[in-house]
Amino acid sequence: MLERARRLLEEAGADEIDRFDVPGRGGGEEGEGTLRPEVERLIPALQSGSLFGGKRGVMVVDAHQLQAAEVDVVVDLTASVDGETVVLVFVADGSLPGALGKAVRAGGEVHPVKKMREKDAVDWLGHALRDRRMRLDAGASSALLQRFGSDVAALGQALDQLAAIDGAITADDVTERFQNRPDEPMWHYADAVAAGNTGEALRRLSDFLTHGHPLALLAFVENDLKRRALASSAPTVEVFAEWVGARPDHYPVTKAWRARTATSDDDLRRALDAIARADVTLKSAPEAVHRLTMERLTVALCRWYSTRGR
Repeated sequence: MLERARRLLEEAGADEIDRFDVPGRGGGEEGEGTLRPEVERLIPALQSGSLFGGKRGVMVVDAHQLQAAEVDVVVDLTASVDGETVVLVFVADGSLPGALGKAVRAGGEVHPVKKMREKDAVDWLGHALRDRRMRLDAGASSALLQRFGSDVAALGQALDQLAAIDGAITADDVTERFQNRPDEPMWHYADAVAAGNTGEALRRLSDFLTHGHPLALLAFVENDLKRRALASSAPTVEVFAEWVGARPDHYPVTKAWRARTATSDDDLRRALDAIARADVTLKSAPEAVHRLTMERLTVALCRWYSTRGR
C-alpha cells in the first residue's frame, strides 16, 4: 500500500513527499487540544505547497485510525486542497471513517490494494529471481520467506544484498545475514496449530512474539477455540452462524464448520482449560516465563486440536 501511495504521489507530480502516521487507539503523544499532536502536524502540510514551488505530496498512513473529532478537521481541510500545490493520499487498512470516506469518493479516487499472502510472496519471489538472474536453492527460498513473510519490499532489499554472492545462494547465506522475523497475521499460527504441525506452530509463535504480545495471541486462539466448540454443538451451519452473529458464508464461519469434527469434546475442554490457565500465568507471572508458557501451550494444542482423526 505504501509503495502504491508513493507511486500515485509521484505520478501526480509531487516534488517532495511528507508522511504522517496516525497513531492507534490509546497511542501517540499527549496533547492539550482536540487533535493528537501527530494529526495536528498535518494541518500546515495541507495548507502550504512545496518549499521548491512545485507540488507537495502528503501521505496519511493508517487513516482508518483517525478519531471522530480529527476526521471532522481533516474533512474540512481536504475541501480546500486544490491539487495544484498539494496532492493528498490516505492509506488505510480497511474502510476510511464515514465522513472522510465520503469526501474522498466525492473529490478523489479510490485505489484498492490486494492483500499480499504468503502464496503471493512465493510467486513474487520466483519472478524476482528470474528477473535478477539469481540462483537460490530450495532451502534459501524457504528461509527468505520465513524471515520476511509477505513483505515483498523487504524481500526485494534482501535480494539486492544477496546478489553480491557468487554462485547459488544457500539457506545458511540467508539465515546468517538476516535475523529479522516477519510481522504476520495471527491466523498463520492458528492454522499451524489446527494442522497439528508442532514445528511450524512454534516457528509462527516465535515470529509473532517478536512483534506482538502473547495475550493478544491467546485471545485470538481462545476465540477460535470457542467457535470450534459452538460449531461442534450446532445442528446446522445456519444455526452456528446465528450463534456467532455472522453470515453462513462468512469465511471464519465456514472454516470453523469444516473443522467441527477434528477435535473431540474432551480435548476441546482440555484446550479451553489450558488457555484459561495460561491467561492467569501471563497476567501474574514474570515476563521471563511468558514464552515458555506459550510454547508449552502450543505443543499441547497441536496434540488436542486434531486427535479425533488419528
